Amino acid sequence: MSEATTWPDDIFRVLRAAEIRQVAYVPDAGHTKLINLCRADNVIRAIGLTTEEEGVALLAGAWLGGQRGALLMQSSGVGNCINTLSLAKVCGFPLVLIVTMRGQWGETNPWQVPMGQITADSLRLAGAIVYEINEPDMAGPAVEAAGRIAFNGGTTVAVLLSQRMLGTKLFKD
Repeated sequence: MSEATTWPDDIFRVLRAAEIRQVAYVPDAGHTKLINLCRADNVIRAIGLTTEEEGVALLAGAWLGGQRGALLMQSSGVGNCINTLSLAKVCGFPLVLIVTMRGQWGETNPWQVPMGQITADSLRLAGAIVYEINEPDMAGPAVEAAGRIAFNGGTTVAVLLSQRMLGTKLFKD
Protein backbone atom coordinates (compact mmCIF):
# COMPACT_ATOMS: atom_id res chain seq x y z
CA MET A 1 0.00 0.00 0.00
CA SER A 2 2.87 2.41 0.64
CA GLU A 3 3.88 2.21 -3.04
CA ALA A 4 0.30 2.98 -4.08
CA THR A 5 0.25 6.10 -1.94
CA THR A 6 3.58 7.48 -3.17
CA TRP A 7 2.77 7.83 -6.87
CA PRO A 8 0.78 11.08 -6.35
CA ASP A 9 3.80 12.56 -4.54
CA ASP A 10 6.09 11.42 -7.37
CA ILE A 11 3.83 12.98 -10.00
CA PHE A 12 3.50 16.20 -8.00
CA ARG A 13 7.31 16.53 -7.79
CA VAL A 14 7.51 16.02 -11.56
CA LEU A 15 4.83 18.67 -12.20
CA ARG A 16 6.77 21.17 -10.07
CA ALA A 17 10.09 20.31 -11.74
CA ALA A 18 8.49 20.69 -15.20
CA GLU A 19 7.30 24.17 -14.21
CA ILE A 20 3.62 23.25 -14.55
CA ARG A 21 1.65 26.29 -13.37
CA GLN A 22 -1.93 25.23 -14.04
CA VAL A 23 -3.53 21.88 -13.24
CA ALA A 24 -7.09 21.44 -14.43
CA TYR A 25 -9.16 18.62 -12.98
CA VAL A 26 -12.58 17.12 -12.56
CA PRO A 27 -12.84 15.76 -9.00
CA ASP A 28 -11.85 12.09 -8.98
CA ALA A 29 -11.18 9.73 -6.08
CA GLY A 30 -8.15 8.27 -7.86
CA HIS A 31 -6.54 11.71 -8.15
CA THR A 32 -7.60 13.00 -4.71
CA LYS A 33 -4.13 13.12 -3.16
CA LEU A 34 -2.56 14.67 -6.27
CA ILE A 35 -5.36 17.24 -6.53
CA ASN A 36 -4.93 18.15 -2.86
CA LEU A 37 -1.17 18.56 -3.30
CA CYS A 38 -1.75 20.88 -6.25
CA ARG A 39 -4.43 22.87 -4.43
CA ALA A 40 -2.16 23.37 -1.41
CA ASP A 41 0.78 24.52 -3.51
CA ASN A 42 1.49 28.25 -3.81
CA VAL A 43 2.94 27.99 -7.36
CA ILE A 44 0.53 25.65 -9.13
CA ARG A 45 -2.97 26.95 -9.76
CA ALA A 46 -5.43 24.04 -9.43
CA ILE A 47 -8.65 24.68 -11.35
CA GLY A 48 -11.74 22.56 -10.80
CA LEU A 49 -13.81 21.87 -13.91
CA THR A 50 -17.39 20.80 -14.49
CA THR A 51 -16.42 18.64 -17.47
CA GLU A 52 -13.10 17.45 -18.85
CA GLU A 53 -13.22 19.11 -22.26
CA GLU A 54 -13.14 22.50 -20.53
CA GLY A 55 -9.63 21.57 -19.43
CA VAL A 56 -8.37 21.24 -23.00
CA ALA A 57 -9.48 24.80 -23.78
CA LEU A 58 -8.21 26.12 -20.46
CA LEU A 59 -4.76 24.63 -21.06
CA ALA A 60 -4.72 26.02 -24.61
CA GLY A 61 -5.19 29.45 -23.07
CA ALA A 62 -2.54 28.75 -20.44
CA TRP A 63 -0.05 27.83 -23.18
CA LEU A 64 -0.90 30.95 -25.20
CA GLY A 65 -0.36 32.96 -22.02
CA GLY A 66 3.07 31.42 -21.47
CA GLN A 67 2.24 28.82 -18.84
CA ARG A 68 2.49 25.05 -18.82
CA GLY A 69 -0.41 22.93 -17.61
CA ALA A 70 -1.69 19.42 -17.12
CA LEU A 71 -5.18 17.93 -17.13
CA LEU A 72 -6.21 15.31 -14.56
CA MET A 73 -9.20 13.10 -15.31
CA GLN A 74 -10.74 9.66 -15.09
CA SER A 75 -10.93 7.40 -18.14
CA SER A 76 -14.65 8.07 -18.56
CA GLY A 77 -13.76 11.74 -19.10
CA VAL A 78 -11.60 10.90 -22.11
CA GLY A 79 -14.79 10.25 -24.07
CA ASN A 80 -15.93 13.79 -23.25
CA CYS A 81 -12.71 15.21 -24.73
CA ILE A 82 -12.52 13.49 -28.10
CA ASN A 83 -13.73 16.49 -30.12
CA THR A 84 -11.69 19.03 -28.17
CA LEU A 85 -8.50 16.98 -28.53
CA SER A 86 -8.51 18.09 -32.16
CA LEU A 87 -7.85 21.64 -30.87
CA ALA A 88 -4.50 20.55 -29.46
CA LYS A 89 -3.62 18.56 -32.58
CA VAL A 90 -4.56 21.22 -35.14
CA CYS A 91 -3.09 24.13 -33.17
CA GLY A 92 0.01 22.16 -32.18
CA PHE A 93 0.08 23.09 -28.52
CA PRO A 94 1.34 20.69 -25.84
CA LEU A 95 -1.23 18.84 -23.77
CA VAL A 96 -0.41 16.51 -20.89
CA LEU A 97 -3.24 14.26 -19.70
CA ILE A 98 -2.97 12.21 -16.52
CA VAL A 99 -5.79 9.69 -16.54
CA THR A 100 -6.91 7.37 -13.74
CA MET A 101 -8.41 4.27 -15.31
CA ARG A 102 -11.75 2.68 -14.56
CA GLY A 103 -13.46 -0.24 -16.28
CA GLN A 104 -10.44 -2.49 -15.91
CA TRP A 105 -9.18 -4.70 -13.11
CA GLY A 106 -12.06 -5.87 -10.92
CA GLU A 107 -14.41 -3.01 -11.86
CA THR A 108 -17.69 -3.13 -9.94
CA ASN A 109 -19.51 -0.43 -11.92
CA PRO A 110 -20.59 -1.74 -15.35
CA TRP A 111 -21.05 1.83 -16.65
CA GLN A 112 -17.28 2.36 -16.44
CA VAL A 113 -16.32 -0.71 -18.50
CA PRO A 114 -17.03 0.42 -22.10
CA MET A 115 -14.92 3.59 -22.00
CA GLY A 116 -12.30 1.97 -19.80
CA GLN A 117 -11.74 -0.68 -22.44
CA ILE A 118 -11.27 1.79 -25.32
CA THR A 119 -9.54 4.74 -23.61
CA ALA A 120 -6.01 4.06 -24.90
CA ASP A 121 -7.19 3.32 -28.44
CA SER A 122 -9.45 6.39 -28.48
CA LEU A 123 -6.59 8.64 -27.41
CA ARG A 124 -4.26 7.14 -30.01
CA LEU A 125 -6.88 7.61 -32.73
CA ALA A 126 -7.18 11.26 -31.63
CA GLY A 127 -3.43 11.67 -32.19
CA ALA A 128 -2.14 11.33 -28.64
CA ILE A 129 0.95 9.47 -27.55
CA VAL A 130 -0.15 7.08 -24.79
CA TYR A 131 1.87 5.69 -21.89
CA GLU A 132 0.04 2.93 -20.02
CA ILE A 133 1.35 2.60 -16.46
CA ASN A 134 0.74 -0.50 -14.33
CA GLU A 135 3.33 0.01 -11.57
CA PRO A 136 3.25 2.89 -9.05
CA ASP A 137 6.99 3.49 -9.29
CA MET A 138 6.64 4.22 -13.03
CA ALA A 139 4.04 7.02 -12.60
CA GLY A 140 6.54 9.82 -11.93
CA PRO A 141 8.97 8.85 -14.71
CA ALA A 142 6.08 8.48 -17.17
CA VAL A 143 4.72 11.96 -16.40
CA GLU A 144 8.24 13.36 -16.69
CA ALA A 145 8.66 11.72 -20.13
CA ALA A 146 5.18 12.88 -21.17
CA GLY A 147 5.99 16.48 -20.26
CA ARG A 148 9.28 16.35 -22.07
CA ILE A 149 7.80 15.12 -25.34
CA ALA A 150 4.65 17.27 -25.09
CA PHE A 151 6.37 20.57 -24.27
CA ASN A 152 9.26 20.04 -26.67
CA GLY A 153 7.15 18.67 -29.52
CA GLY A 154 3.82 20.46 -29.23
CA THR A 155 1.87 17.24 -28.99
CA THR A 156 -0.68 15.50 -26.77
CA VAL A 157 0.61 12.85 -24.40
CA ALA A 158 -1.60 10.83 -22.07
CA VAL A 159 -0.38 8.89 -19.05
CA LEU A 160 -2.91 6.19 -18.14
CA LEU A 161 -2.69 5.03 -14.52
CA SER A 162 -3.99 1.46 -14.41
CA GLN A 163 -6.90 0.52 -12.19
CA ARG A 164 -4.82 -2.42 -11.01
CA MET A 165 -2.29 0.08 -9.70
CA LEU A 166 -4.90 2.37 -8.12
CA GLY A 167 -7.14 -0.30 -6.65
CA THR A 168 -10.76 -1.01 -7.38
CA LYS A 169 -13.51 1.14 -5.91
CA LEU A 170 -15.83 -1.05 -3.88
CA PHE A 171 -19.26 0.49 -3.36
CA LYS A 172 -20.64 -0.87 -0.11
CA ASP A 173 -23.44 0.22 2.21
